[in-house]
Amino acid sequence: MTSDSMARSPRARRRVEAAKGTKGLTDSQILWRCYGYLRPHWLLSLGGYILLFVINALSLLSPQLMRGIVDRGIENKDLQYLSLMVLALVGLSVVQGVLGYFQGRWIEQASQNVAYDLRNQIYKKVSSLSFSYHDRTETGQLLARVMHDVDRLRFLNGRASMRLIEGVVMLVTTVVVVSIMNPRLAFLSVLSMPVLTLQAYYYSKRMRPLWLSLRDKISQMTSWVEQNLRGARVVKGFAQESAEIQRFAEQNSDWLKTSEESVRIRAINDPLVVLIANLATIFIIWYGGRLVVQDVLTLGELIAFNAYMSQLTGPVRTLGRLIPILTEAAASGQRIFEILDTESEVKEAPDAVDLPPVEGRVRFEDVSFAYFGRRTVLESVNFEAAPGDVVALLGTTGSGKSTIINLIPRFYDVTKGAVTIDGNDVRNVTLNSLRDQIGIVLQETTLFAASVRENIAFGRPDATEDEVTAAAKAAQAHEFIMELPNGYATRVGERGSTFSGGQKQRIAIARALLKDPRILILDDALSSVDTETEQLIQKALERLMQGRTSFVIAQRLSTVRMADQILVLDKGRVVARGNHEELLKTSGLYADIYERQLRPQEVRELMAQPGRVQTSESSNAAIRAAVTSA
Repeated sequence: MTSDSMARSPRARRRVEAAKGTKGLTDSQILWRCYGYLRPHWLLSLGGYILLFVINALSLLSPQLMRGIVDRGIENKDLQYLSLMVLALVGLSVVQGVLGYFQGRWIEQASQNVAYDLRNQIYKKVSSLSFSYHDRTETGQLLARVMHDVDRLRFLNGRASMRLIEGVVMLVTTVVVVSIMNPRLAFLSVLSMPVLTLQAYYYSKRMRPLWLSLRDKISQMTSWVEQNLRGARVVKGFAQESAEIQRFAEQNSDWLKTSEESVRIRAINDPLVVLIANLATIFIIWYGGRLVVQDVLTLGELIAFNAYMSQLTGPVRTLGRLIPILTEAAASGQRIFEILDTESEVKEAPDAVDLPPVEGRVRFEDVSFAYFGRRTVLESVNFEAAPGDVVALLGTTGSGKSTIINLIPRFYDVTKGAVTIDGNDVRNVTLNSLRDQIGIVLQETTLFAASVRENIAFGRPDATEDEVTAAAKAAQAHEFIMELPNGYATRVGERGSTFSGGQKQRIAIARALLKDPRILILDDALSSVDTETEQLIQKALERLMQGRTSFVIAQRLSTVRMADQILVLDKGRVVARGNHEELLKTSGLYADIYERQLRPQEVRELMAQPGRVQTSESSNAAIRAAVTSA
């Protein structure tokens, strides 16, 4: 299948359409989808918003009580009525405070639940996506979206939306009340509202691209920091601290410039909104005062009217502040939904069945594979591994060795052909049942920040202490583990930084062996161990490989010699196959690799044998002679 046809495949088209669909949504559509996450917590939200309406109704009573205090209590010098109204105001404030407590608590609890659900959903989605997604996605980008963007949606579904609805309700009800009190004064007072609305719209339009840019820059910086912390030893080893600090400072400077622009726009907007609102209040006092002097309006009515207008101005100001928050939340929602809407390139078929216990017969049937549908790395690969066979994969860098072992547990899907285990196409079985019967030791060993025991039992958390210890002994790891401060309970540093390469590799081998898999994959599992440790592990592996189908990326002569079948790869094709002796006679490429890579190891092993003691200079000369003979 060509790269062009791959790009036009239904799956590729669906991915492109999904990405376009997410980016093509309007802000309102994105926000509506964000609000959908409140559905499981509707009872808390409903209770909070019912209290909102009650509190709003009580707020409308306060100016009327003030009106009565002025017009009847003060002007008529009715101290009893004055005291009664003041007590009513105090009681009203207390009730509003109590109701406000439950309203805020319930709304915030619902929004925190939304954040909880979203983070779980994102993590589940990211965990289910195929390796190809992680190949092209930076870790820092994902971290920023899981933490910062989800928090924006939490605020949206919580206090932001509550204030928004509160502002709208207060705006509508207050306009109705003041219109009943004095239609002419109410009409003149609300003339400022369209101006405030236009200003809020203009502000939102300018802020949206800035918020998107700020979020992207934060993600880039997070990714940069994560990569540099992970590669701290490389940075220090090459004395590049100053250069990396400078690069980060440049990214931080870009963020600062964008942030300063957003601050400048906000610094203009906020005082402008306050100015427009204050001008409206001043106009009310001036015009209303004239009506009081003309006995058209009482002083209490003017005070009540002004109180209502203050309540009216507050929501307008709030709406002016919330619109950019809604814009920012829409930008965060877009970034989150880009993850959630991504389709995994490797997913279970609707009719997938559990893979039964296998014997371990693995076949590659005319398999071709291209990364991202473009770069072909395997082409027409055919071979069969019988149960219990040890298959060594040998070839130059980029020949397709790692790709072959990645296709067996279905980390990627073949572009053409089929990979079968005991006659079952791996695409037709569930992923868990497939991978549960495969043990893997990757070249880049990953340990988790947990105890040594938890790392070994990662694939079998229910394993007993005896089983964990047996696996560690088989991998020649028990001895150094027992020398640790707390033995198997010793905590592993982040990414196993407290262990040597050989120790990490042996723990990883123990982890794979504890699963007791029928198929064993060793991606150059002996690359990080010394010769003495290699010999110990090799003996254990020879015993443990019996009865298992094993695939080994070969970099060591000892691995090649024990293989039942060696596949020699070149540019994505199997160009030769056989055992060590056969390939030396029939494959020029294998002979070349042997002379350049494997034969010097043979010389070293020979020099290391008892009774073959030589000076280091003569030993080096022997090795140089072996290499030169190539």
